Amino acid sequence: MRLLSFELNGRRGLALKSASEWLDLGESDPSLPDDVAALLALEDWRRRVDVAAAKAPRMDVSAIEFLPPVRRGEKILCVGLNYLAHVGESPYSVPDYPIFFPRFASGLIGHRAPMIRPPESEALDYEVELAVIIGKAGRRIAASAALDHVAGYTIMNEGSVRDYQFKSPQWTMGKNFDGTAGCGPWFVSADELPPGGRGLTIETRVNDVVEQSASTSDMLFDVATLISLASAVLTLRPGDMIATGTPAGVRFGKKPPVYLKPGDVCSLSIEGIGTLENTVRDEF
Repeated sequence: MRLLSFELNGRRGLALKSASEWLDLGESDPSLPDDVAALLALEDWRRRVDVAAAKAPRMDVSAIEFLPPVRRGEKILCVGLNYLAHVGESPYSVPDYPIFFPRFASGLIGHRAPMIRPPESEALDYEVELAVIIGKAGRRIAASAALDHVAGYTIMNEGSVRDYQFKSPQWTMGKNFDGTAGCGPWFVSADELPPGGRGLTIETRVNDVVEQSASTSDMLFDVATLISLASAVLTLRPGDMIATGTPAGVRFGKKPPVYLKPGDVCSLSIEGIGTLENTVRDEF
């Protein structure tokens, strides 16, 4: 199942991929949420989608504004330094426990929306990440059962303002500038991908030049482990999102660093999901 969140002529909704077409679920059932996180909170969400799809009209995707598919979850957890080669281009050692930190929904942007470079800094960087969407609540989830709690996946560009990231030992401020976190282009249900999203090619291109290329199998802490360890501390709920870390090839790792500039086109792809594209623009 593939679901995208959109805005069209002032109306927001969800659309379902059916063969080569997208079906406008919101047109056939206006009571459906316009966000995947809110949809997953409904006990009978799959039935609701099936019923709406049976009478939903086709939608022209070229006319819509893409929205981040997951915006209303309670939590967004990001993981730092989760690929060994990326650790090597950082000033840190290999972690023995995942580096979790929060992102907030206020920074999310959809596919094709501008990625904003703030006036406070020119050190804007990309990070392609597999994002896991929780579908079933749980606390202290065993790693062996963790994938049962996954509803699906999407792509995140975990845009980072590097000088702000390193102003303190905590990375939160550099990771949360408004308009820096691409999310999308859509939600893909877990049954369409390998368990835990393993073995998928993950890649970033900037202006058609490959900057990052790896496999999700290269993660130091896999999806099941991340869910298990996070849930030891926090109750995970439907719509919560875990961004699982980025591979090597970020601009911070270049010598000297060469950061994103206005007009740069970031195209982030994960095999089996699609491509998330955003063009860098100055805020003012």
